[in-house]
Amino acid sequence: MEEGVRVVGRVPEQGRGRGRGVGAEGMDQGVRGEHTHGEVPAARAVVRRASVRGQVLDALRHALVSGELRPGEVYSAPVLGERFGVSATPVREAMQRLAVEGAVEVVPNRGFRVVRRGERELAELAEVRALIEVPVVLRLARTVPGERWGELRPLAEATVRAAASGCRATYAEADRAFHRGVLSLAGNGELVRIAEDLYRRAQWPLVGGVGADLLADAAEHVALLDAVVAGELDVVRGVVGEHFAGV
Repeated sequence: MEEGVRVVGRVPEQGRGRGRGVGAEGMDQGVRGEHTHGEVPAARAVVRRASVRGQVLDALRHALVSGELRPGEVYSAPVLGERFGVSATPVREAMQRLAVEGAVEVVPNRGFRVVRRGERELAELAEVRALIEVPVVLRLARTVPGERWGELRPLAEATVRAAASGCRATYAEADRAFHRGVLSLAGNGELVRIAEDLYRRAQWPLVGGVGADLLADAAEHVALLDAVVAGELDVVRGVVGEHFAGV
């Protein structure tokens, strides 16, 4: 793996080079009889393993969106695991999740290849997102009280700061959180899940560039909230149409 790849939120080292997977200490103690309730250390090991896998998954997503893991390149779980300070197992499990999301594909006996996104595929994903989110946002603008929308302002302001930072991966997460917050107003968990899946699939690689485009995108989040709180539905329709035209 290239030296340029950096791990954000680096996971703690878990027995690198000793062949001990996550939670091995807890399992060893159980074997030696140091715990009278065998179920407890086993459950703790499962929680620790899930936590490490989640941290690895977050780090891989960041590397994908930032372009540090490059489309078309193949990366092996053992090499990535060595860099992250964990065994290959949580890396492989995280990569399997990314394969489900369409970010990578399995290459037998080699590892995982980062998927190349064609312009047509990205345009199709953007169209589907617009078909789902635009009518929902317009309905919520008419039916959800302004104070509920006002609670989303910290999320909108976070996207502005993220856009100003120039970091694509940071902006992607802030943008995702804002859209999740908006759709959550509908009280439909399935809607949020489907929208987030589409969002993540559209991020490999990230659509749009850094700088002015992201700043304009983030500014539309603030403008949307301002218009909804003010009850200016015509402005809301204009902002939403412009926003999703650039998705």
